[in-house]
Amino acid sequence: MTAPVIVRAPAKVNVQLAVGGLRPDGFHDLANVFLAVGLYDEVTATPADRLRITASGPDADQVPLDEGNLAARAALALARRYGLAADVHLHIAKDIPVAGGMAGGSADAAAALLACDTLWGTGASRAELLDICAELGSDVPFSLVGGAALGRGRGELLEPVETGGTFHWVFAVADGGLATPAVYRECDRLREASGQGFTAAELPDPEPSAALLAALRTGDASALAGAVSNDLQAAALSLRPALADTLRAGTQAGAMAALVSGSGPTCAFLASDENAAKVVADALISSGTCRTARTTSAPAPGATVVG
Repeated sequence: MTAPVIVRAPAKVNVQLAVGGLRPDGFHDLANVFLAVGLYDEVTATPADRLRITASGPDADQVPLDEGNLAARAALALARRYGLAADVHLHIAKDIPVAGGMAGGSADAAAALLACDTLWGTGASRAELLDICAELGSDVPFSLVGGAALGRGRGELLEPVETGGTFHWVFAVADGGLATPAVYRECDRLREASGQGFTAAELPDPEPSAALLAALRTGDASALAGAVSNDLQAAALSLRPALADTLRAGTQAGAMAALVSGSGPTCAFLASDENAAKVVADALISSGTCRTARTTSAPAPGATVVG
């Protein structure tokens, strides 16, 4: 019997998420600076008589176990491309918060794609795998690549970003999730209400921050703290006002920067070093403003076969 294949894929934080106006196709152009962080999901692919999804770990009960799961869709897309039957059992061991704005579902998709490619011996090129990733979702290509990258288009058109050091992060995990489409709709609503317009015709194209890219390149955590930004943060706070208390608690505990991660509701805090990150995490847990807090570092590698 063919041995199972285990692939690990990282969570991400958006150190810059610049959101353009609403396009006619319903998407938004982005300048999305991704940074992979050392929290991981693992997907194990085992031969089976049909496609089957199981999950374990924190919030595993919230993971869909049907063909709507991004990991299942990844297996089906690869099987279709190579004329194979998607007869595989994919077990997802969750450690990335579910619906937390950290691309956990995208990590699962990238991990499943690489695991099935390895299990089935399809020999797909990196470009082919990235093409399938882009079909699956805007964040999936980065989950395969990892490290740091600038995502343009919907976020799926990646340019590598150089990093010159290690950055220490704390993630405050909230109760419940926020649906990404709802956060984008709220962003559009807030922009329209402010009078600035909300369509692509009314707003400038999003661009990456030169200061932020320089901070990543030099490994300067202090400069990075001054440059992080998230255009979806106001919308996430509008839908979940209690997140403001979480951001405040982390800042008061000494975080150099605090922001909502992606579409939320996970909040991300940049710390000066590993000890400072632990202080921030302990303070967040004691504050009662989040369910738990996790410390880790970045950048982290993309989807990797580990067994």
